Amino acid sequence: MTKLNIAKLLFVFLILSILPVQAQRAKHTFTFGSSDFMLDNQAFQIISGEMHPARIPVEYWRHRIQMAKAMGCNTIAAYIFWNFHESEEGVYDFTTGNHNLAEFMRIVQEEGMWLILRPGPYVCAEWELGGIPPYLLRIPDIKLRCMDPRYMAAAEKYIAKLAEEIKPFLITKGGPLLMLQIENEYGSFGNDRNYLLRLKEVWSENGIDVPTFTGDGATTYMLEAGSLPGSAVGLDPGSSLADFELAAKMNPGVPVFSSETYPGWLTHWGEKWVKPDTTELLKSVKFLMDNKKSFNFYVVHGGTNFGFTAGANSGGKGYEPDVTSYDYDAPVTEQGQATPKYMSLRKLIGSYLPKGKKLFPIPEPVPVIEMTAIGLQPFTTVWDNLPQPISSVQPKTFEAYGQDYGFILYKTELVGHKKGKLTVTDIHDYATVFLNGQYIGYLDRREGINSIDIPESKVEFPVLEILVEAMGRINFAQNLIDRKGITDRVTLNGMTLMNWKVYNLPMDKKFIFSLRSSGKTLNKPGIFFRGSFVITLTGDTFIDVSNYTKGIVWVNGHNLGRFWNIGPQKRLYCPASWLKSGVNEMLIFDLHETGPKPVFGLKTLE
Repeated sequence: MTKLNIAKLLFVFLILSILPVQAQRAKHTFTFGSSDFMLDNQAFQIISGEMHPARIPVEYWRHRIQMAKAMGCNTIAAYIFWNFHESEEGVYDFTTGNHNLAEFMRIVQEEGMWLILRPGPYVCAEWELGGIPPYLLRIPDIKLRCMDPRYMAAAEKYIAKLAEEIKPFLITKGGPLLMLQIENEYGSFGNDRNYLLRLKEVWSENGIDVPTFTGDGATTYMLEAGSLPGSAVGLDPGSSLADFELAAKMNPGVPVFSSETYPGWLTHWGEKWVKPDTTELLKSVKFLMDNKKSFNFYVVHGGTNFGFTAGANSGGKGYEPDVTSYDYDAPVTEQGQATPKYMSLRKLIGSYLPKGKKLFPIPEPVPVIEMTAIGLQPFTTVWDNLPQPISSVQPKTFEAYGQDYGFILYKTELVGHKKGKLTVTDIHDYATVFLNGQYIGYLDRREGINSIDIPESKVEFPVLEILVEAMGRINFAQNLIDRKGITDRVTLNGMTLMNWKVYNLPMDKKFIFSLRSSGKTLNKPGIFFRGSFVITLTGDTFIDVSNYTKGIVWVNGHNLGRFWNIGPQKRLYCPASWLKSGVNEMLIFDLHETGPKPVFGLKTLE
């Protein structure tokens, strides 16, 4: 071999060594046949397990993906929440912690799995406002999920930003991403086909060249309003031949699959844990496997609605806020454990493997720890940490004051009527009411309680305070525009109360870190309790707050989410990555309790 040839070989080797790993991988093709998905020109059955990176600590992404793989899945599906990545207008985060979508997609590929993305802009998902950023609700007359130019301008910016993140992972570029969903269950909401077509066009304009799909219920009207020519049809769920035949009739020439096969279901505050029958699930999966129909488990693993991310429904019972846990009675628990349901599905799916093939081994479980009683003490109150007030002739919503989450205090003096029936039209979502500093009761949108009796007072101008908590924004159907706080007015015996002082209490990291001690006796509800605890070995745990009434828990500055003694959830998941060997700090805000109570660390959600 000549020196010139050797030099050429060395140059080629050098170039290959510095190329990204995925660029060196053999490229595959993914296309649509008339009824089948085609991977490298061969019919391919997608067996997908859905999980959401935003609901899982980044340290556990690989473990959860491996759990899906070991159950028999060959694909991971993931919702992407717009408001998780653009929390403030124009401020995007695709790099820190579990915002790092590129890392998630990289792990999917490293684990030899395929990927389906469901990026919105609307996703539902029992997530705050269905993933749409609440800053849009600051526009008084905005319309969502349609061609409203204000909404579309924001959505198109988001898509352009997200496209840059996912482009390197397209199957057309050697990545794992097979296809992408256009919106979500649009046929349950509206009929603006121009809107769906424009979204599809925007993805294409931004270089996303993989196939697309829609997802809708298996009814004629939903499929007519929600499906698109050329996009595969997802059914939520598809569990019979009739479902698949209807979809093929409504949108012929493209594959049909079950985009949401439900192994579990969501739970609202005040309900019992929802635990669907496994027999029906196994029957559905057997039908799908026998008929070689592609499907996606929604969800294989749910995770957690940390912070203020849990959404709400507005069904026949009125306002129905979701619990903090998104365990969902899924095959893989909130903490990552395999359930009996998981083992049954693994056995069933494994029975269809070719002779000699075996499923990926189940990963070792993540360690869990218990903690004995953690003592807390009153630290401070909202009343001692009020910001400068905003003057309002009448109270307005959170959004009108530029606030998305947390609490707002509305305060006024009573002039004219000073006792009688106080009505808030309407309260979104929960409030504690005080007269001259004394707690007199609560208002609760969930229970339809929007009025309270104001007792007689000897004070010339009694002081009325209404501390309002924003719970989850509605994430499904027609009541999406769900502004928080006092949404219209407050009346006393029919008289509209004017001249309010309004205090923003977002309970975000900046607010929590700026809390200062009261240094006095605390007996007015609205108290922060603080305590420290020492551990030698870290592990996942569930913080038992059953001794408290309603509020929020932080551990080492991390917001674990909401708790409420109406249940069913009495324990909040705390991942090991949020704990440290040595001294840890806990902070609890409770709307009602005035005396400290112990909390515990336990090994399970229930």
